[in-house]
Amino acid sequence: MEPNIVNEETDNTYWHPAFYADIQIELKDDADNLIFENEHQLSKMPMEIDVLIIKKETDRPVKKNIGRLFKKHNIVEYKSPTDSLSVDDFYKVYGYACFYKVDVPRVNSISVNELTITFVSEKYPRKLIRHLKEVKNYQVKMADPGIYYVEGDIIPIQIIVTSQLSESENLWLKNLTNKLKDLEKARQLVRDYLRHADNGLYQAVMDAITRANQRTFEEVNSMSDIFMEICKEKFDRKLKEELDRKVKEELDKKLQEELDKKLQEELDKAVERENARRLTEHISLIQKKCAKNKPLSVIADELESSPEEILPVYTIVSKNPGKTPEEIYELISG
Repeated sequence: MEPNIVNEETDNTYWHPAFYADIQIELKDDADNLIFENEHQLSKMPMEIDVLIIKKETDRPVKKNIGRLFKKHNIVEYKSPTDSLSVDDFYKVYGYACFYKVDVPRVNSISVNELTITFVSEKYPRKLIRHLKEVKNYQVKMADPGIYYVEGDIIPIQIIVTSQLSESENLWLKNLTNKLKDLEKARQLVRDYLRHADNGLYQAVMDAITRANQRTFEEVNSMSDIFMEICKEKFDRKLKEELDRKVKEELDKKLQEELDKKLQEELDKAVERENARRLTEHISLIQKKCAKNKPLSVIADELESSPEEILPVYTIVSKNPGKTPEEIYELISG
């Protein structure tokens, strides 16, 4: 069987969004105490933290194994399955942590004792760990399967190797990979996914896993029904989103048409009121001049108009000397 092919150019738009969703799944039991920020921007410089996790209640410990090290401000660096964790990555992220500490309006408002750094990689970073032990004189100890604590620095540091994580404890993070071959693992993922199919976080992670391991899912015959169920769920979800979008567009269009109609009606009424006001004033002026027995030609000249233009109004006013300008207007408009 050919290996699953993943385009490395899509790492930032493909694996990182899935990891951001995945880490929220992993830490869902403490979600009410954690604030997640994706690609936290460091000042205006082109530097950003993959994931920033801020704990709201600092004295409340995180239950999940990958978060037991957490303090107030927790910086997470994620390496996709197509990438590896290098020595330079360590110093880069350590620098990010230091910059994050000082990029605040008030001096020392973030204490160094409130910071932690977490590195997440599918591959075991052998060269980095050797560097930390031999050059930095740090101690690296396994705290749990796949979770290594780096001791010897003022900032607590952990390295999470997803391929070594516990299947029962970290199902989704362990299987956020393009190397999924085990049928039972795939079944387990599907069963858990279908229990949370309406959750956008699970949808994001499952989309990434199925895309990265498409051949695996397609080539395992016994998985075809389950795979089709996932595809159907995705199709139904996309269909609902499309229908919701169409309905919203139609409603917006209808509302806009009704709004335009009402606006035009109000404009027409405003124009009509303005025309009535002007004509009533015109009638009043002609009435006053007629009351002084001025002839049509003189009235036209004084109103800077022509006799032909004011003749219709002049005639009605002459025939109805006792009526008000409003009554004359009603006769003309009628």
